[in-house]
Amino acid sequence: MTQVLSYREEHFQVTDKVGVVIPVYGESDSIVWVLNHFPKGVVDTICLVIDVPIRKIMNRVRGAAEQSAITTHIIKNPERMGVGLSILQGLEYLRKTNHSIAVVMAGNGKDDPRQITRLTKPIIKDEADYVQGSRYLFGGGNKGKMPFVRRVFNRLYPKVWSLLTGKNLTDVTNGFRAYRLDLLNDKRINLKQEWLYGYSLEYYFHYKVISLRYRMKEVPVSKRYPFGHKGGYSKIQPLKDWWPIISPLGLLFFGVKK
Repeated sequence: MTQVLSYREEHFQVTDKVGVVIPVYGESDSIVWVLNHFPKGVVDTICLVIDVPIRKIMNRVRGAAEQSAITTHIIKNPERMGVGLSILQGLEYLRKTNHSIAVVMAGNGKDDPRQITRLTKPIIKDEADYVQGSRYLFGGGNKGKMPFVRRVFNRLYPKVWSLLTGKNLTDVTNGFRAYRLDLLNDKRINLKQEWLYGYSLEYYFHYKVISLRYRMKEVPVSKRYPFGHKGGYSKIQPLKDWWPIISPLGLLFFGVKK
């Protein structure tokens, strides 16, 4: 059955089956907030991939999922597998269940589910194969509070990508994205590599889409930090986690990795 999706004043017909992958580790109030803010009719399925699930939290998550009235599939990993492998598990589930579009978003409240149609609309209208959410495009709204070094990195890193790929990019480190799942049928894109099971997977995929000349588009989105967690803005640890973020660009550009 054809669904009608809406975002603000916009209405368009959708025949694509849209699924959302949300990797979760250590969130409680955050993921409940996310599930409570999904507009009805925007997606067909939510796939939560939860590393080290805690029973008390799982009860709250299930309650929020039921209240959302959106089909929610939960994958539980008994140990921390890494964000890359969690995303891959979610994508594989969406492929097996005949979804055509995947949205990837954070489970800690940083990404607003009400902005999902900004990402999916260009794909549904056949204007793009891959859509990157950007905090720095006009109309993006709140960028969130970050330490100075992280702020500078987030602005300079896309310039390096733009230089090496020849594609004008404004945001690379924002994990709020959407893409056609049939991109994964391209044998030149291999997400099932062990070195991608952490933060590297998303940057590998980003580079592959651009270098293989798929239609890529940026759209404005906001970033929120509603809970003010201790340490505040991210689980990414300086130095330790920066290498998996930085390395894919160089390794792929110079042909060290495929």
